[in-house]
Amino acid sequence: MLASLEPHRHRADPGTVSIALAPLPRTTRLPGSADELIRVLIVDDQAPFRSVAAALVRRVKGWEVAGEAESGEDAVRLAAERAPDVVLMDINLSGMNGIEATRRIVSAAPATAVVLVSTYALDDLPQEARRCGAIGYVRKDELTPRLLRDLLAG
Repeated sequence: MLASLEPHRHRADPGTVSIALAPLPRTTRLPGSADELIRVLIVDDQAPFRSVAAALVRRVKGWEVAGEAESGEDAVRLAAERAPDVVLMDINLSGMNGIEATRRIVSAAPATAVVLVSTYALDDLPQEARRCGAIGYVRKDELTPRLLRDLLAG
């Protein structure tokens, strides 16, 4: 389930996606619009998760993998080079963590929708995750093609 990062929480019905942290910028392309692909950057320090996430992205019609990064520094660089529409960002990365990388990516490209992914329970997320500019949070074990399809449809 895509979880809102807002302090007040509400339970969504099973199989639905919660409202994201902030409205998507008007320049964010929505799935299926004008035959353009939604480009996704996958950021995680573990190659097996990047591989699984890439396979999930490829299963979503109209979505493609824009690249993969294993560090926050690589994520910021690749986001600037490849201009992804969506970034799936792990929180715990060596060097620059995912929260700081999210701040930098969103600051440089406000139209980029960053979704934090990790193994944290929502209540255990670091407090700064709520203020880094991400549109929401997904537990790694809940990431599915359907959730990705619903991600930007809001």
